[in-house]
Formats: sequence, structure tokens, C-alpha cells
Amino acid sequence: MAFRSINPANGNTLGETASFSATQLEAALNAAAAAAPHWRARALPERCELLRSAAAVLRRRADELARLASLEMGKPITEARAEIEKSALGCEYYADSAAAFLADEVIESDAGRSLLAYQPLGTVLAIMPWNFPFWQVFRFAAPALAAGNTGLLKHASNVPQCALAIEDVFREAGFPDGVFISLMIPSAMVAHVIEDRRVHAVTLTGSEPAGRQVAATAGAQIKKSVLELGGSDAFIVLEDADLEQAVATAVTSRFLNTGQSCIAAKRFIVVEAVAGEFVARFKTAVE
Repeated sequence: MAFRSINPANGNTLGETASFSATQLEAALNAAAAAAPHWRARALPERCELLRSAAAVLRRRADELARLASLEMGKPITEARAEIEKSALGCEYYADSAAAFLADEVIESDAGRSLLAYQPLGTVLAIMPWNFPFWQVFRFAAPALAAGNTGLLKHASNVPQCALAIEDVFREAGFPDGVFISLMIPSAMVAHVIEDRRVHAVTLTGSEPAGRQVAATAGAQIKKSVLELGGSDAFIVLEDADLEQAVATAVTSRFLNTGQSCIAAKRFIVVEAVAGEFVARFKTAVE
């Protein structure tokens, strides 16, 4: 099996990426497991400094990575550049904040000393969507890696080049081998990876059906899971609304990121008194 990169603007094939063989998947799982104890033992300031290096790589390669995101996913290049910068800012945010987030919290109790300690889980699998092919990954990877976990990425099947580019960013930034690996596997292999003893937690951003499957598989293995699932966001326009502002906001909300945003307005609920004018203005603005 091969993952095909298809330009959604014209349907042209950009390239193909071979799926992992069973041997390659086993090697990736072994690499992440082998890296985990060394990575968690590494001093937090050192892990954070590598995140800053990743931010620098993202900025240095911003034009190249943004073009790749636009070609594979279809968003305008200006929005793709903004996504790369947001990913860099995310790396810097967790590099600056990790020490405070991970500090022990002393708890009052009748014991001599009680505290809440934050420790890495081990290897975390992330199943990520294609709408923000860089940001969705970095918003998981930056805090997870800063906390001392190793990361495995199962990216959406239509953005394989972005998945490999992200792995390359971490490699170029100086992260040790095995700390972050993009798994080139089909969705049918995900349950097998979640069940593997070398994987300790899973996170998914995607649909409710996918979330149910991931949660069920993780739950059966008593593994932690974090899910961000789909919804149907409502845009409500009342009679006293400023229609000029409402229409401008509605168009932005519906078409931001080529309309592929989890917080995009998906239903417009407009009171009857202003519905005709709102629809007419919205149509003009969209055209």
C-alpha cells in the first residue's frame, strides 16, 4: 500500500509514500521504546532547549513547509505560513512554560509531606487530522515531548509528506533518534499500535466514530486517552444584531482554513425578522 499526496486544487498526484512493512513498524515501536527512558532522564532545560531549536527550524524552513501544507491540504499559502509560525510559537510556549507546568504541587494532608508530581507516561501515540497538518501535530508534540514522553504520529492518510516533514523538523532540531517518529500505517493498523505494550497513551483529533474506536481500544488496555471530536457549531443571529458585522464574521467563520476548521460555523440560525437581509448579504459576501 502507498499513501498518495493529491493536490485538492487540481487533482494532480504530488507523490506517493510507501506504507510501513510489519518489520518497519516493529522497528519504529522498538526505537520509541528504547529512546523513552533516556529522554525522560534528560534534564528538563535540555528538552526545552531542543523545542526552541525546533521553533527555529520551523521558521527557517517556513516557506518550504507552508508550500507543502498548501499543496497537500489545499489552504491558502498565507494561512499555511501562519500555521507554521503558530507551530513555532507553540514550541516556544511550552519551552518557556514547561518548568512551571511540571513543578510538584504540595498538598495539605495529615502526612509528613504530600505532593502531586507530574511524570512522563512513556510513549504517546497521536492520531491527527489533515485540516491543520502542522499545528495539530505540534500542539500535541510540544507539551508531550517537553514532559519527557516520546511521540508516535499516525497522521491523516492524505498528508503523508507533511507527516515526514514534521519528523524531519525534530531530527534537524537535534532530538535523539526515536523521540518522535511518523508511522506510515493505514487506519486499520491503529488498534494494533494502541494495544502494543510499548505504547502507553493515545490522543486523537477526529470524528466521533473514530473517537469511539480509539477510546474503546485504549480502555480495554487500561491506557489513558485524550479525544477531541467533531461537532456542529451554531452561528446564531438575533434581531438586534449588527448585520454588517454578523455577515463579515459569518463568512470568515465558514471559510477560514478553506472551511476546514473544527470551530467553523456549520449551522446558521437566524431569526425570521432579519433572515432575508442576512442571507442576501451573506450570499453577496461569499460571491
